[in-house]
Amino acid sequence: MAIETRRRTVTVQGVEVPKLGYGTWLLQGEAAYEGVLDALALGYRHIDTARTYGNERDIGRALADTDVPREEIWLTTKVWREDAASEDLRRVFAQQLRDLRVDYVDLLLLHWPAEAPLAETLGTMNDLHEQGLAQRIGVSNFPSSLLLQALELAPIFANQIEFHPYLPQGPVMHVCLEHDLLLDAYSPLAHGLVHTDPVLTTIGVRHGASSAQVGLRWLLDQPHVAALPKASTHEHRIENLDVFDLELTDEERGQIASLSYIGRRTADPPWAPVWD
Repeated sequence: MAIETRRRTVTVQGVEVPKLGYGTWLLQGEAAYEGVLDALALGYRHIDTARTYGNERDIGRALADTDVPREEIWLTTKVWREDAASEDLRRVFAQQLRDLRVDYVDLLLLHWPAEAPLAETLGTMNDLHEQGLAQRIGVSNFPSSLLLQALELAPIFANQIEFHPYLPQGPVMHVCLEHDLLLDAYSPLAHGLVHTDPVLTTIGVRHGASSAQVGLRWLLDQPHVAALPKASTHEHRIENLDVFDLELTDEERGQIASLSYIGRRTADPPWAPVWD
């Protein structure tokens, strides 16, 4: 299997998206501001946030203060499930743009399936897309059946889901490949579980890499995938970014894929859908 390990973008629907993003969940205040500034200075060009993270104002300050031009940054945010009705969505998203200090976001996602009719939510998001306020729209935490429904209603670009070596996402991956969608992988390090995994550690020793780098490299080898690790320190941000020269063998990728038998999901709130 030939894989362009050094390629830093993934092409979806003719659009190049940075493969490795900077996730900002649990980062607020100065930690979020300084983290985004540092990430951009290091070379990250993909920033992921959400209304419920409570850090859009902090990220907005960083985007205003960085020397990196806005057009070089892929910015994703998400609207919360309780704001999915049309009027609420428009009002909240307008505030999100103000807080982020931008005229548009590159990708707007519905954070979780909501009680509001999906057609209403996606119709409103598509209006925002047509107005140029959201360059692309998509969903998050949608299993394959709901993702197929969404595709019938709007021009979906992405589905952001939990994806790491312990959680196979075959059905969703199949839909993403069939319909040329981005699979945005959140919690790619499985909330730290990869750090002590013996399989990943053994492979890492062989390559002079950490187990986290091995797990990220495996994810980035998957088609149509971008990964969004959170890193609260400068050192971890460097470590996560330094994966593009790591080349796994087919045998090693197979060993990592075999960890999926664990089936470990770290995000499963009461409002979660029925998973694949």
